[in-house]
Amino acid sequence: MSGFMSWFIIIWIFILVGLFAIGGYFMFRKFLKSMPKQDGKSDLDWQDYYIEKTEHLWDEESLAFLNELVKPVPELFRPVARRTIAGKIGQIALEENADRMTTDLIVKGYIMGTPKRDHKFLIAHLKEKEIDYSRYDEYLKA
Repeated sequence: MSGFMSWFIIIWIFILVGLFAIGGYFMFRKFLKSMPKQDGKSDLDWQDYYIEKTEHLWDEESLAFLNELVKPVPELFRPVARRTIAGKIGQIALEENADRMTTDLIVKGYIMGTPKRDHKFLIAHLKEKEIDYSRYDEYLKA
């Protein structure tokens, strides 16, 4: 076996092990989300519950705003991100007894349902839409 082929195989092994590790990490995270908690429901069950209970509150305008907010997410992961954020928005809407989805609820749910690194895009998007985001400072800092 030539020196080139040996190096190729060694590098290929490291690439495969790395890819398997990355895939396993994301599969394990999904597995943990599907595990039942103390109340007998998993995070995914609660997410589906909130989406189902608040489905009638969404109108075309609020859905379009949610879709604008999840646009920077890669297309492959966008439906999962949209569902996760919609679940958090639904939870907030039920807690506040909302009669429809408002921009305020959507922004709060987006902040609470996304990692802190995504908040920069939200702030830029709110500035572009000329929406005052100062009232969300307490959520952005938490």
